[in-house]
Amino acid sequence: MRFFDFSSWQGILTTILGLSLFALIGVGIRVLMMLTIQQRQQRMNRQINERLKTLMAAYRVLGGSFTGALTVNPLHLRQLRETVAAGGEDVTSDLLASDRPRRIRDAVEAALSDILLLGTAEHVRLAGQAAADMAAGRPIHTAELVISLRVYIRKALDLDPVPADVAIPLQGPTRPQGGGGRSGRGDASKSGGAGGGAGGGGTGAGVAVARDGD
Repeated sequence: MRFFDFSSWQGILTTILGLSLFALIGVGIRVLMMLTIQQRQQRMNRQINERLKTLMAAYRVLGGSFTGALTVNPLHLRQLRETVAAGGEDVTSDLLASDRPRRIRDAVEAALSDILLLGTAEHVRLAGQAAADMAAGRPIHTAELVISLRVYIRKALDLDPVPADVAIPLQGPTRPQGGGGRSGRGDASKSGGAGGGAGGGGTGAGVAVARDGD
């Protein structure tokens, strides 16, 4: 009781002020700690949300297709031309005329890069193998990586696992829409027709050069 003096009004007032100051300091420390913890949790939640958004976007790129070709062709358009030319085939085939394989490859490369940065250890291992296959010129299969991403994302969102009796077909890269390329070629044809034969030839040569530069 040495710190409490109730023998006089001055002592009582001093004691009350001391207790109030002590309580105020304690409340201030507690509020500061709570704010610090809350800010840390908010920062972690933002990081988790950004990570999930990135991995979900990668999942849609790598597993947005259930039909057709479910592998990624790692070759560039120039390499495709050289391969077809070496085999004695027509280099003006629809496969070479379309830039869909290039756009799929570019989208898959970006998705793999994001997974290598933000994925789990298993994701990084699978994405690293896919990137190595791409660099070596081998076709890429993304089904195993897509399954791993799906399991992780559902678990992170507190969703139930996919029922065991649900048969999900293998998934492959999303096929991009090809409206832009067709529109450009249509406009080029119209301008070539309006400008005469020489103008049409020049436009065609320009398109050919642009394709060769891939």
